[in-house]
Amino acid sequence: MDEQSTDSAFAGVSRLRGQVFAALAKGASWLGILVLAWLLFMVVVDAFGLPAASVGWYLGAAVGFGVPLLAYGAYIRRTRPELGWIAVRSTVIPPGGLVLAGALFILFLVFEPVHWLTYYTVGVLPAVAVYGHFASREDTRAPLFATAVGVIGLGLGVFVDAALPVKPMPWASLVWVLSVPAGAIIAWREATGDRRRQATIVGLTALGGVLASFVGPATIGVTPDTSVILYVAAVLPVGWYYGHVLAADRSAWPGLLAPGVAVLAIGLGITLGDLIGATGPDPVLDWQFLTSAPSTIPENAGLFPAMVGSVFIITIVALVSFVVGVGAAIYLEEYAPQTGLGGTITRIIRVNISNLAGVPSVVYGLLGLGLFVNLIGMGMGIVLVAGLTLSLLILPIVIISAQEAIRSVPEEVRQASYGMGATRWQTIRNVVLPRAVPGVLTGTILALSRAIGETAPLLMIGAATTVFRPPTGFASQVSAMPLQVFYWSFHQKSAFRELIAPAGVVTLLVVMLSMNVLAIYLRNRYEQQT
Repeated sequence: MDEQSTDSAFAGVSRLRGQVFAALAKGASWLGILVLAWLLFMVVVDAFGLPAASVGWYLGAAVGFGVPLLAYGAYIRRTRPELGWIAVRSTVIPPGGLVLAGALFILFLVFEPVHWLTYYTVGVLPAVAVYGHFASREDTRAPLFATAVGVIGLGLGVFVDAALPVKPMPWASLVWVLSVPAGAIIAWREATGDRRRQATIVGLTALGGVLASFVGPATIGVTPDTSVILYVAAVLPVGWYYGHVLAADRSAWPGLLAPGVAVLAIGLGITLGDLIGATGPDPVLDWQFLTSAPSTIPENAGLFPAMVGSVFIITIVALVSFVVGVGAAIYLEEYAPQTGLGGTITRIIRVNISNLAGVPSVVYGLLGLGLFVNLIGMGMGIVLVAGLTLSLLILPIVIISAQEAIRSVPEEVRQASYGMGATRWQTIRNVVLPRAVPGVLTGTILALSRAIGETAPLLMIGAATTVFRPPTGFASQVSAMPLQVFYWSFHQKSAFRELIAPAGVVTLLVVMLSMNVLAIYLRNRYEQQT
């Protein structure tokens, strides 16, 4: 088809203009990516103090870091290319476990392990047992019975927790609420149907938790409860994965050497850099920065209270926005009238939700101030108000993404379910929602990534830019990572503006990118299942 016939077929749209538009769009996209990459590069340079290092240090570090990795990569590619993913997974699992350990550490820092022990024993454990009992008999009422038992048990937990005559040690509580369930999961995955082997795995896992409470303090100087958390979150997943791989194929051991090669490369790079170069980098973003409170001295400044505050806030946002947003989307797509006066009201609601997604965030801050602080009487700048305000901010995005995901499920699937005699709720629960889960989770997590980086709504509700202690409850005063970075960006001392603030930005970006990676992983995993 020539250009003239194309113009007549598409009402005057020419190929040339389309090509020009595509070239402009591609150029604008690449320009934006390059500018953003340059800004991120400059922030990383400041956060890790890279200008302080000499050229000789970089040469030595490049040789020491690159040679082992290139040699190992070449060996895997030439001799055992099928081990590539095993090498990647074995390298990612240890740092992922450390991140999980950090999250558990913050969780148990706020809520004492003995409280988890009580509610887990009285509420969660009976609910899981009831669900397993009825699910093994293929009884569809298993979720209902398990929920009822769990709610009753958690209610009784309030009285049991207050009446406990003796409080167990924190590490013993963690062994019961972390090590034993982790062992049960491993036993369920690796020894299905073999009760004796399952009991052995659970027993050995619990024993490992007990041993960790003694070995950790003696070897690396951490507390017994921290040692148990590290064992469950970092050591146990590594051992499980290594055992799983070797049980399937003993000759796959070269793929499991990847973490050791990475550690060797880092150590060799630093050693050669120090030997060849005069001075190395002077990083601001280090362990001290992540675990310390803010300070007026730049060398002692840290981000820990703001990190814990962000975790608290985003937990509330996730719970509220997911439950309310998905519930609203289900109603609008499956139950709300689509014709007549009711249909008109439904369309008006949908249009307004779409418009609310474009409202500036500072307006939601004013809404939170007026609704939660002035009208309901909650305190200014507390965790609960911050979480609810940010929930309002992302709720339209969650509803719209959930609506699109539910709408994408083919109507023929619903009709087939109705044809089998299923009710509307059974069709939604067993047919629609499982197929919509990838889209719902992706939209929710991306919306949470936006919420964790917001500053304006938190300033409007009176959240402090700097706090020196992490929050201990939902009524505590709170700060968040973007607020702390905002404060450092306008500090009178140049060290805060030029070094400390970039370190906070990099930390915030790592958290946001991790959430995006989690969204991609969940989407791919549930897409494969459906």
